[in-house]
Amino acid sequence: MMIRSGFLAIAMFFCAHVAWSQDLGGAAAFWEKLQQHCGNAYEGQLAPGISQPDFEGKKLVMHVRACDANTIRIPFFVGADRSRTWVLTFHDGRITLKHDHRHEDGSEDEVTQYGGTAPNGGFEELQIFPADVETANRIPYASTNVWWITLNDNQYTYNLRRIGTDRLFSVVFDLTKPIPATEALWGWVD
Repeated sequence: MMIRSGFLAIAMFFCAHVAWSQDLGGAAAFWEKLQQHCGNAYEGQLAPGISQPDFEGKKLVMHVRACDANTIRIPFFVGADRSRTWVLTFHDGRITLKHDHRHEDGSEDEVTQYGGTAPNGGFEELQIFPADVETANRIPYASTNVWWITLNDNQYTYNLRRIGTDRLFSVVFDLTKPIPATEALWGWVD
C-alpha cells in the first residue's frame, strides 16, 4: 500500500509538472520572443545531416517581415525563389502555422495554406504543429506531417517530419547576425 501511494504521488507530481510546463503561457512567451525579430532578416542553412537537393547550395533567408498583435508573416526565400511564407497566428493562447505559397504573379499556388495548430501552449522555445484537417483534405500525403519551430536567443529552426516515412527537413537560422532586408515576397503588397 505504501509503494502504491508513493507511486501515485510521483505520478501526480509528474502530471502536474507537465501540465504546468505546457500551460498557455508558453505560447505567449514564444510569441513575444518572435515579435522581437520583426523587421529583421536572417540567413540559414540546412541542419547537419539534412539532404534536400532543392535547397542545397542556395542562399536560405527568413525575413520576419510583418507583425501585428495576432499575425506574424515570415517569407522564406530559397535562392531566387520568393514563393514561400510562414504565417503564424496567435489565438486563444495557441499558435497556428500555415504555409502560404505563391507564384511569381502573386497568385496562390495549388498547394498552399497547409499547416496546423499547436495542441497546447507548448514552451517558450518550442512550438509543435501537427497537420490539421484542412491539410489532410488538401494534401492527403501530408496528413501525418508534424512541423515544429524552436526559438532561442541564437537560433530559429524550422522543422518538418512526416510520421511513418523518412521525410525530415530542418533549416537553422542564425539570429545573432541580422542581414539586410530582402526583396518582397512574390505578390507581396506593403
